[in-house]
Amino acid sequence: MSIAQDHDRGGWRAWLETEQADSPGQARAQAVWRAWRGLARNRAAFAGLAVLVVLITVAILAPVLAPYPPYAQDLASRLLPPSFEHPLGTDDLGRDILSRILYGSRITLMMAALVAVIAGPLGLLVGATAGYLGGWVDVVAMRVVDVFLSFPSLILALAFVAALGPGIENAVIAIALSAWPPIARLARAEALTVRHSDYIAAARLQGASRFRIVVLHVMPICLPSVVIRITLNMAGIILTAAGLGFLGLGAQPPSPEWGAMLASGRQFMLTNWWLAATPGAAIMLVSLAFNLLGDGLRDVLDPRDD
Repeated sequence: MSIAQDHDRGGWRAWLETEQADSPGQARAQAVWRAWRGLARNRAAFAGLAVLVVLITVAILAPVLAPYPPYAQDLASRLLPPSFEHPLGTDDLGRDILSRILYGSRITLMMAALVAVIAGPLGLLVGATAGYLGGWVDVVAMRVVDVFLSFPSLILALAFVAALGPGIENAVIAIALSAWPPIARLARAEALTVRHSDYIAAARLQGASRFRIVVLHVMPICLPSVVIRITLNMAGIILTAAGLGFLGLGAQPPSPEWGAMLASGRQFMLTNWWLAATPGAAIMLVSLAFNLLGDGLRDVLDPRDD
């Protein structure tokens, strides 16, 4: 079938799917298009992606969308129920809850992104190196991972942040230190399956160093599974960050972090329910969106589906 006939039957999309790739760039374009088409067919994953896109947009446009400054206090308007003037009500200091939720999305996304940037590459590097090299390196690395995994992630994060001190920066470091071991174990499992592959042997025969093989040949194979795991772990990361904020070890008042807002509103749960319900609903919605997106990415990027 010629390119012209293929264009007549389905346009450039059909051609992109059926023609053989003539260049690495074209192959990447085909892979991206197939992944996007598979993700769009998964309604739950697409809904999760839509929620996250809205969240990112809201975080970027928070100064424009927020009707009031997030730190502005008005004691004459304290504990007002949801109304046209204050769509989500006000807190015990008269601050508009909607404005604080919008600005709090920035803190949530920043903490989740920083944890992913720290824990993802660290776990990927440790796991891929241990899986490829094996021997004493693998034994030592996996025993360290086992020590970290023997504690619940929230308890481990609490221990680290208690040692480092309260604050957003220390909370990010503490959560990242508790989030990398599962990623390392997954990357090690992927590396064990490819360490004896023909293309690894060919790279070794060409004189490639161990470091070059791990970085350029083993880690890219592990990357899809790691991306899926990080996306699925985002819900846990957000819950851990909110838990630290709730306990006063994360973001400090008057920061509009959702966990800290939930902590300040718990004493009014029976009389002014919106103070705790609003940040709790925001945490639940974002965590659900990350879980749905992670499930969709697992279905799309799973090589067994090819």
